[in-house]
Amino acid sequence: MNTHKSIFDKCYAFTEAEDARATGLYPFFKPISRSAGSKVYVHGRELLMLGSNNYLGLANDPRLVEAARIATEKFGTSCSGSRFMNGTLDLHEELEARLASFVGKEDALCFSTGYQSNLGSISALLNRGDHVIVDKYDHASIMDGVFLAEGLKHNINLHRYNHNNLKELEKELARIPLEEPKLIVVDGVFSMEGDIVPLPEVKALADKYHAGIYLDEAHAIGVVGRNGRGTCEHFGGDFSLADIIMCTFSKSFGSLGGFVAGDRKVIDYIRHAARPLMFSASMPPANIAAASRALDIMQNEPELIHKLQRNARLLIDGFTAAGFNTGTTETPIVPLVIGDNEKTFLLWKALYEGGIYVNPVISPAVPPQRSLLRISCMAVHEESELSQAIDLISDEARKLGII
Repeated sequence: MNTHKSIFDKCYAFTEAEDARATGLYPFFKPISRSAGSKVYVHGRELLMLGSNNYLGLANDPRLVEAARIATEKFGTSCSGSRFMNGTLDLHEELEARLASFVGKEDALCFSTGYQSNLGSISALLNRGDHVIVDKYDHASIMDGVFLAEGLKHNINLHRYNHNNLKELEKELARIPLEEPKLIVVDGVFSMEGDIVPLPEVKALADKYHAGIYLDEAHAIGVVGRNGRGTCEHFGGDFSLADIIMCTFSKSFGSLGGFVAGDRKVIDYIRHAARPLMFSASMPPANIAAASRALDIMQNEPELIHKLQRNARLLIDGFTAAGFNTGTTETPIVPLVIGDNEKTFLLWKALYEGGIYVNPVISPAVPPQRSLLRISCMAVHEESELSQAIDLISDEARKLGII
C-alpha cells in the first residue's frame, strides 16, 4: 500500500472554490474588461463600481495615462533590476523627495508595492528581542512584516490588542520593560472598518512607554485631512505623531507601488536592510510617473478630496438611516456588517445581478461572525448614483431579512 504523501494533496482536496462556483456564489476574480469613471464592464455588462480603492478616480485619469506613456517612451517598460543595483531612476528619487515633504518627513523610499513596503520596512526595523505592538485589525501586510522578521531573526515579541482599545494598548506597553525597544504599528484608516486610529492618544502612550510609531496610511492619504495628507493632518497637522509613515500607490494615487517616510537615518537603514527592496525589481517608470502626477493633482486640486469626503458622508448617513450596521466608519470605506456568511454572499449576488459591484468579506479578512459587504465610494461618483445604490442595496437587504 502506497502511504507516501504528495505536497500537492492539499490542492486536490481543496473544493471550497469549486463548490461556490457551482452555486453561483463565487464573487472573486471577476474579469473587468473596461473601466470608465464610476462604471466597470464585466462579461459585457455595465456595473456601478462600489468596491474600488481608486478613491480619487485617478487610475482612469488621462493625465496619469499620459505621464505613464511619456515615462515609458523615455525609460522603457521596466527598470530590469532592484533599487539596490541598476533599478534606481532619477524619477524614483524625485518622487521620494516630494513624498517626504508631503508627509512632513526628512526622507522617503519607494517600494514596488504597498505590501512590500510593509514587508520590507517592518522586517528591517525589528531585531531579535524587540517588541512590536499591533492592533488586531491591522492589515495582513503588517502582520507578514512581523512574521518575516520572526523567520529571519527569531524571538520577535509580538503583542496584539483589540481594535482601537487604548486601555489594552497601554496594558501591553506596560508589560514590556521600559528600556527594551518597542514599535507600535497601526493603520491610519482601517481597511475593512473605515474608522480612524485615535493617533494623538496612541502617541501619548508611545511617548510614555518609549515606543516608536509606524503608521500605515494606505487608505488615509488622499482620503482624510483637509488636503488629503492623511491621519496626521486629520488630527491637526502634527506629522511628528508618527515616526514612520507608509502608504501605497494603488489606491488614491491610481498607480502601483508604495513608500515609507521618516528620519533620514532611519530611511537609509531601511534602504540597506529591507530584503523585499534589495531582491525585487523596482517600480516601473510608468508607475513612478503616474504616482508623481497623482501627487500633483492632490496638491493642486483639493476639491477632489472634498468631493470624496462629501460622498463618504452621503453613503454613511444613507446606509445608517436604512438600518444597516456600518460600525464606526468615518471614511469612504463603509462596511455593511451582516455577520452571516451565506446572507453576505446572497446579498452580493443580488447586487451583482442588479448592476452593482461590491466586495463580500468573510473571515479571516474580518473576525468570525463579522462578515460584511465592503462598500467604497470615489470622488468620481455622482450623488444621484450613490443615492440610487443605497436604495437598491437596502431593498435587496430587506428581502433577505438583513435590515
